[in-house]
Amino acid sequence: MFFSGFPHMVGLSFFPRLCQLTIVDQNIKRIEELEGCPLLQELWIVQCHLTEISGLQNCLQLEKLYLYDNKISEINNLEMQVKLEVLWLNNNCITRIQGLNTLKNLKELNLADNLIEKIGHGLDSNVRLENLNLSGNKINSFKELTPLSHLSHLREFALNDPVSTPNPVCLLCNYATHILYHMPGLQTFDTYDVSCKQVKETAESAVMKKMMYYNMRVRTLQRNLAETKLSLTETKKDLLQLPEECITILSYSLKCLERELSRAPFNYKKSDCFLEEPRGTTHLEGNSTEGSDSTTDISHDPAAMEHKIQRKIDALKGRLKLWNMRLDEVEALYEQVLAQATNRVEYMVEFLLTELESVGNIRLEEGCPTDPWFTSCSDLLFSRFSPSDFKIYGIADIKVDRVVRVHNSALRLRFEEKLHSLLDKEENVFTCSLDYRRHLDYLFYIPNLEKNEKEETLSILEEGFRTAEQTKALGRDYAVPLSNSLYVAEQPRIEHALHQASQSKQTTDPVPFRHGHVIVCKVFVGNSTLVQDGEPVERSSYLSFTSMYRNIDTKHRTAMKTSQYNETHPGPDCNPHRRQWFVFDHELVLPEFIIIFEYITGEKQQYTLLNQSPGRNTAMSNDILVDKEVLNMEPVLKPQPRLLSLDDKILLNAARANVLSQITVLNLHGNSLSRIKEISSLTALRHLTISFNKFTHIDDISQMPDLEYLDASFNQLVTLEGLRRLGQLKQLDVSWNKLTKARKEASVLRKHTPALLKFDTRHNPWNKPEMVRLTILGRLTTLTHLDEVLVAEEEAAKAVQMAAGSKISQVSLLAHSRIDGERPRSLSLLSTAQLLCYLTPAPWRPRKELEPDWTAKITTLNLDNQRIPKLINLNTLVNLRWASFNDNEISKVEGLECCLKLEELSLNNNSISIFTGFAGLTCLNKLSIDGNKLTNLDPTVFDQIPNLSFLSMENNCITSLHGIQRLGSLLELYIGNNQISTSRDIYCLKGLTNLIILDLYGNPLVEKLENYRIYVVFHLTSLKVLDGIAVEASESENVKNMFRGRLTTDTVVEKLGHSNYTEITHLTLQSCSIRTVDLSAELFCNLHSVNLDHNNLTSFSGLIYLPSIKALCLNYNHVESILPRQKTQAHLTNKQILHSKVHSSGYGQQGPSKANRDTGPASSLEPLMGSLEVLHLSHNGISNMANLQLSRFTNLKALFLQGNEISQVEGLEGLHQLRELVLDRNRIKVLAKDSLRSQNALIELHLAGNRIRELNHFSPLIELHKLFLDANKLQDVTELGKLEVLPALTELSVVGNPVARNSLHRQAVMLCLPQLQFLDGVVITPEERTRAQLLSTDPSPSTHHPGASLPTVDINLLGPLPLMPHNTALRGMSTSGGQQTFMYGYDILQSNVDEDHQTFICKKNKYSKVARSGQMDINFQYNRRTGGNLTATGLPDGNSDVFGYSQQDQDSRLMPKWW
Repeated sequence: MFFSGFPHMVGLSFFPRLCQLTIVDQNIKRIEELEGCPLLQELWIVQCHLTEISGLQNCLQLEKLYLYDNKISEINNLEMQVKLEVLWLNNNCITRIQGLNTLKNLKELNLADNLIEKIGHGLDSNVRLENLNLSGNKINSFKELTPLSHLSHLREFALNDPVSTPNPVCLLCNYATHILYHMPGLQTFDTYDVSCKQVKETAESAVMKKMMYYNMRVRTLQRNLAETKLSLTETKKDLLQLPEECITILSYSLKCLERELSRAPFNYKKSDCFLEEPRGTTHLEGNSTEGSDSTTDISHDPAAMEHKIQRKIDALKGRLKLWNMRLDEVEALYEQVLAQATNRVEYMVEFLLTELESVGNIRLEEGCPTDPWFTSCSDLLFSRFSPSDFKIYGIADIKVDRVVRVHNSALRLRFEEKLHSLLDKEENVFTCSLDYRRHLDYLFYIPNLEKNEKEETLSILEEGFRTAEQTKALGRDYAVPLSNSLYVAEQPRIEHALHQASQSKQTTDPVPFRHGHVIVCKVFVGNSTLVQDGEPVERSSYLSFTSMYRNIDTKHRTAMKTSQYNETHPGPDCNPHRRQWFVFDHELVLPEFIIIFEYITGEKQQYTLLNQSPGRNTAMSNDILVDKEVLNMEPVLKPQPRLLSLDDKILLNAARANVLSQITVLNLHGNSLSRIKEISSLTALRHLTISFNKFTHIDDISQMPDLEYLDASFNQLVTLEGLRRLGQLKQLDVSWNKLTKARKEASVLRKHTPALLKFDTRHNPWNKPEMVRLTILGRLTTLTHLDEVLVAEEEAAKAVQMAAGSKISQVSLLAHSRIDGERPRSLSLLSTAQLLCYLTPAPWRPRKELEPDWTAKITTLNLDNQRIPKLINLNTLVNLRWASFNDNEISKVEGLECCLKLEELSLNNNSISIFTGFAGLTCLNKLSIDGNKLTNLDPTVFDQIPNLSFLSMENNCITSLHGIQRLGSLLELYIGNNQISTSRDIYCLKGLTNLIILDLYGNPLVEKLENYRIYVVFHLTSLKVLDGIAVEASESENVKNMFRGRLTTDTVVEKLGHSNYTEITHLTLQSCSIRTVDLSAELFCNLHSVNLDHNNLTSFSGLIYLPSIKALCLNYNHVESILPRQKTQAHLTNKQILHSKVHSSGYGQQGPSKANRDTGPASSLEPLMGSLEVLHLSHNGISNMANLQLSRFTNLKALFLQGNEISQVEGLEGLHQLRELVLDRNRIKVLAKDSLRSQNALIELHLAGNRIRELNHFSPLIELHKLFLDANKLQDVTELGKLEVLPALTELSVVGNPVARNSLHRQAVMLCLPQLQFLDGVVITPEERTRAQLLSTDPSPSTHHPGASLPTVDINLLGPLPLMPHNTALRGMSTSGGQQTFMYGYDILQSNVDEDHQTFICKKNKYSKVARSGQMDINFQYNRRTGGNLTATGLPDGNSDVFGYSQQDQDSRLMPKWW
């Protein structure tokens, strides 16, 4: 029916077989006349005026129902339509999703364009839903969308389709990510295709990273709380020390007096003297015993003495009562401060969880005093604090502790939207004014203390303030109550706190409301009006107003005011604008800040746990004086000798008895006993006192059937296991000992003391002291008093119930297990086991018979805080995937052999000491074992859990991470507060290439390791978070710049694979980009040779501290000096500055002046590296030898400087032991007079590949045997004649010089150097020497002119020149103990010869002519291996010099230009 004129549904009863009905655009207001259409399957009533859903009770076959474009405000009356699959209710006035619980078959639901703000649990039952449209509503929180994650069949979902306005939540950040994570089965989202697997994986990855980040931050807060607790515990321990010492002294004296009473000759016997309640404190005025005898004999006047003893006992008990009160005060104060710290951390944790659940759209930022908004908030609070208001409470000032800034995108959008809409409606009111901002104000709100304060605060920060209707329903005003005065806002809280304090007996702070917080809200008050006192706040009476206010006059302020009062903060003492505001529209109130503050009292010093008041310390001193007076009261007992052991005689004397079998009371107080085996014969003993001895065990006290009373206080007991068969024991005192395991001790007593009535366990270092009382009462059901407190029936019943549930039984499995197959899609940091048990009910119905294999269905088990001592009865849980056993008493991981599908396991806060029991758990990916007693980790266990991605082992005693590198899949590692102390453990973590979160906080390593953070960040490059602080990209770059290239002990360990530093004698680390060396001289005391070729060293760095270095290779680095030099150009000449910028300028770096060289700094500096003998510095770009300070190496015997930029030989003054000097391939033109003046012991000198033209100043080298001048610019034979000053010269090489072009220099050289044995690598034979002498007699004029070439005429020789055989080596010992090798032939050198070697290949008719053998080609290779050879140490042969010139390799650096 599509036409108008059908205002009512009539006549439909005539169509009983009607299956489909469509009514469009009619004036129908209700559904009727469908009772006669039982077969109706599809119904359309759209664009009508329906106001409710009704009249469908007989349409049981209905499958599709379309009621869109109506005025329906509530979903109801659909309970009977169980076959309904399609329901369209879009474009109505619906505000709440409800009434759909019975529609189990519903597949499509359209609720677009309604007024829905919350989804709640209205769709929990519609698990078959496939298509859901909620576009055009008012949903503004991600929290409302989370419940939809259980709709596993949902494929199409819309919150922002093109034909509707978007929900506010669609405007928030990470909107799509949140939806896709919680609904991974979606195929279409907001009309977009999201079926791609990559889209889902991206969303999953983003959420996982967020959860890891917030988990890390929560752990950081919890760690900080643990540190605070530890600090408070230490402070409490210090505060308790004096009272405990006083109690010990007083108790000792008291027990001594009681012992004397039991021994006294008068008939005084009071068997319950230890049991009676302490009497009142006796006033001690006039009772001083000064001047009296220090000891008293109690045998004189028994009655008077008894009275004195009893009087002193009463006084001692009074003092003990006072000191016990002091203990209680400190304990109460400790609990109070700890509760405040805990409350603060809980708030911060809730803030973080709120951030996580809102996917960052709600962010709570902690401020610091440097933030401008922090200062603004502080100033705002101070300006609205009037000291006179609080003077009645003793408050003089206020201090801001913290300020938290609230970032809530949804609330801010709502506030701005509402404000703009209001301004549009009331345009004439506000736009005519200069600025509507005058109606904006910051007001204070204090949560309602009658409700959960924390819960309300978090609700306000997340969802905003309640509506006026909701506020009215709570019995408050019909508006949001606010104030511009701190006193007005705080008054209800102050009164509530004072009332609570008056009800409590343990309040120690005179200002119980000292700590508070206020929510600072941005408020648009708009049109406001005054409301008088007593007048109700009702919106109906003030429809044209946005808000109301009430002026507040603090009546008591005028009376309290004094003229001498000085205000702490500026501001009027009487504020005429002190008001209480009431805002009707909650959307106009935006929470922006939380200010946490503390009231300051008028005292100069606050009384806190960490800061005791001077008055209290004075009172303590007075109490000590009073104690001394009491202890000096008469009678003062004689000191008695301490017993070390017992025998029958001593026992009889102590008990004042004649026969052992008659002893019923024995007091051995105040001795030094540690064993009492002798009392086993006292079968009649009923009372035994062994206080103030040295017992650690009491296993000697057994099989005493009549023993009723045992006092073992003030000893050193660590266990009660020695007690046996004490069937009549009724009272036991083990206070002031060292007992730690309440469960264990209670089990011993339950077995051997079945009649125990009174038990005192105070002042022992119990594990988990908060559970000691319930643990003991749950096992010792006969007790009537525990720690001198009467045991109530309710308390005993609770303890017994708790003890019964401490074993894993069928009952506990039924109560704490779940059978869910997937982890809920929830942004929660709870473990999966905790989350499932929190969100879903137990699947086992009570009183229903269980299936035989019901345990095989269990996937989740949460047995936290059940006091479980052992993991048992888990062998049938074959499908267990998530398990949590936190806060129990488990000492060993066992019983999990059959749980092979286990994925998550939590064992926090137990007593596990051995890391084992995980065999077969290959599916395990999360393991948490915090707060146990682990000391080491078995590497083989890591092989059993290869898929672990999360590992937490905080608060243990672990000393090493050896083997943890086997967990290659690890992403998160929390191992703070352990005993890891060496940087070697960081190298264990380098194998974890996927590790992104690491927490090592609280380990000794953090304090011991210099530059700890940058060290860790440098070595673990994948790390994103360290110790709760994110690793920024800039930090990583800075770390690389600072730490890259450092050679440390850890680097050596990483390269060598062991840490036996003292056994290392040779070290080779080539091409490792090393820039600095930082090795310990003590650890590397036996290191003899080091090869650091091809690195980035600019100085010797830490190498100078190594005491045993003999050979050092630093080739191919950038060494400028021994020690790092300050780079400055202030003293350089213009030429030197030019050269530093352009090396090809030709000027070279000029050395210091002659005077400076003679008296240079090197000569006055202390020697270094006294053991160094061989030093390689080739190819370092060295241009100034003086800057190297080589003279400090006084023991140096071989120095290699080839391949540098040296132009002047200098700085060798201190090298008197030098035997070999290599300066090949530099820029040397001439040797100065003083260049080699100190090298008298030099045996071998290499100057090949330079620019030498003249051979002057060689005379100091009287021991020189070998001189190599190849590839220089020597042109005249007479220059070679200058070498006659070298008397020991036996080998000379000038190959590659102009003078050696035709090889006719040989005769001249042989004549002037008769001692020469080798020339240019060829041995000088006697025949050749004779031939030269014959030539010298030739009168040819050419021989009389220096520099003239030798004739080329044929000469008859005695024989051919003896050439070395092809590839034959001639070996001889070098000066440093190495070998020399001369190889002749055409072959290239072996591959082990590095690029540092050079080879001369003499070409035919170009490089050599020998008399009549001028046509002969002499090609040879010259290979020298000197004493600098480190091949024995495993280093490359970098000490050799091999000069090579091939046809492709003749550059101007090594050969003359004209060559």
